[in-house]
Amino acid sequence: MSQPEPQTPNLEKEPTPAGQAASPLTAVELSQDASGQTPSSSSTPAESREPSETTTQPGAQAPTSTPEVADKPSLKVRARQALGRLFKLRQTPSRAFRLLAGLAFLALLCLLWAAMTRGPVEERILPRTVIGTPTEVLGSFPSLWFDKALMRNLLASLWRVLQGFGLAALIGIPLGILSGAWPKFGAFIAPISIFGRNVPISALVPLSLVWFGIGEQQKIMFIFIACIMFIVFDAARAIASVEERYVQTALTLGASPRQVLFKVLVPLALPDIFGSLRLLFGLAFGYIILAEVIDLSSGVGAIIMVAQRRGQMEHVYLTLVAITLVAYGIDRLLLSAQKWLFPYRETEQ
Repeated sequence: MSQPEPQTPNLEKEPTPAGQAASPLTAVELSQDASGQTPSSSSTPAESREPSETTTQPGAQAPTSTPEVADKPSLKVRARQALGRLFKLRQTPSRAFRLLAGLAFLALLCLLWAAMTRGPVEERILPRTVIGTPTEVLGSFPSLWFDKALMRNLLASLWRVLQGFGLAALIGIPLGILSGAWPKFGAFIAPISIFGRNVPISALVPLSLVWFGIGEQQKIMFIFIACIMFIVFDAARAIASVEERYVQTALTLGASPRQVLFKVLVPLALPDIFGSLRLLFGLAFGYIILAEVIDLSSGVGAIIMVAQRRGQMEHVYLTLVAITLVAYGIDRLLLSAQKWLFPYRETEQ
């Protein structure tokens, strides 16, 4: 008895109608008929496999991505960076920083002063004849103010400086303008200018005594001689520093040399001349002490000399502080006047 033969699937494709393309699913259907199984995942397109590859098995922990954390600089590096910002080369400090830095220096100086003068007199680092304690020095201020008439002597010295310096400016500024505008004239007065700017100021005291005697005239003329050549030199330099293009432009437009001088050179040089006078006035206020130590009639120089001879060093230090404060106050007033007179130069600075 013969067994029936297994039937094989008919693999012949059905005829497709003319003009119609074969369906792409025909090969898949044939493979299903031949094997009797559905295509495995390996036969699926790559796009369909990508999501399955990222899926996790049940019970498995999904991978977590931790963000990268930048390493913080060490304390030493941060300190070096802070010092670099604090001491940056040519960095202009703010007004608040300058005030705090000045106060910090004064506080440090007072602490050092108190530490070197503390304790009994015989055990101090600095002896009593050099400087006393802060309490002793400040405690002697009432006697300096009332007994030595500090304010009256300050005003007397200030009036002498104003007269001598004003006379020097009245004569020195025109000479400096002429020297800067016409260098040949500057070469003519160069010997006396060099002498006046390089001779020691203290050497002029005996000369002023010989020329003008002892009295108010000697003190005023001493300030005049000590300051005039510096004013001449600074005024000439201010005129010479005016750019040549301004002069050439004025001459091209038909200006005369006189008009160039008074309408171009002098107006452009005035801010520098005024700034130079402001600085020189502070020096003149210090020069007056040299003239006043000769005649002890009045002035801050007389107070300093008398206090030094009597061993009252507290009065010497307090007088120097008073001179500094007055000179600084005058300098601030002149600086405010300079800003008001020449506001356009303030923006350039």
